[in-house]
Amino acid sequence: MPTADSFSHHPGPDHRAGPVPAHVAVIMDGNGRWAAQRRLPRHAGHRKGVANIRRVVGALSERGVSVVTLYAFSTENWRRPSDEVAALMSILAEEIEPQTRELHEAGIRLVHLGDLAPLEAGLQRAITKAQDITRDNTAATLNIAFNYGGRDEILQAVRRILADGVPAEQLDEALFSRYLYTDGCPDPDLIIRTGGEQRLSNFLLWQAAYSEYYHTPVLWPDLDAAELDLALNAYRQRRRRFGALDKPPLSDEA
Repeated sequence: MPTADSFSHHPGPDHRAGPVPAHVAVIMDGNGRWAAQRRLPRHAGHRKGVANIRRVVGALSERGVSVVTLYAFSTENWRRPSDEVAALMSILAEEIEPQTRELHEAGIRLVHLGDLAPLEAGLQRAITKAQDITRDNTAATLNIAFNYGGRDEILQAVRRILADGVPAEQLDEALFSRYLYTDGCPDPDLIIRTGGEQRLSNFLLWQAAYSEYYHTPVLWPDLDAAELDLALNAYRQRRRRFGALDKPPLSDEA
């Protein structure tokens, strides 16, 4: 995760070349393949991936991105071999306290997206503590989607709406969004997926309705500022109409 220095707000390359996405979400894919290419165990790739969070979030913050969401562990990842899941949980347990301290020093607010219930009690407490410590920070927001699934998020929202007895005629998109894990967070403008795959993998299904996508073959541990600049420059070329038509150009007589 980021250090205090990683969150400096000096303009990065092309900082003034066009619109900067306020919210960038990243599907962090490729840790296992990164390790396999080097004949290392998969947990070495996950550890390297955790180390790269510092570089990526720092680079995005320098370029003016105010919200970063990282897809760290999905509800489907429990199906992976038990030793790999155990290694992931161990890495999180090791990293959360020191990284929270660095986030807090940098003024970054940490938010967990997902279901804490299946996690070990000590890890639940550590995540809750990290959110409490950084709650009032305003420099930027880092959302960590851990034990997160888009379909599960929607189902949980529906259950809470029913439990609250919300009348059907009062339910609209704005109200529904308040029941999601991302309540109060803007929808992602840009979603980056590393590792070459071209699917959402159950990530931010509601929130990504009008997000722009950027797929890169670069594996997550190797994602660097240069590739992020390519993603941001690609975003600047997009014409975001949100279902509407482009406005016609003004005539010379107007």
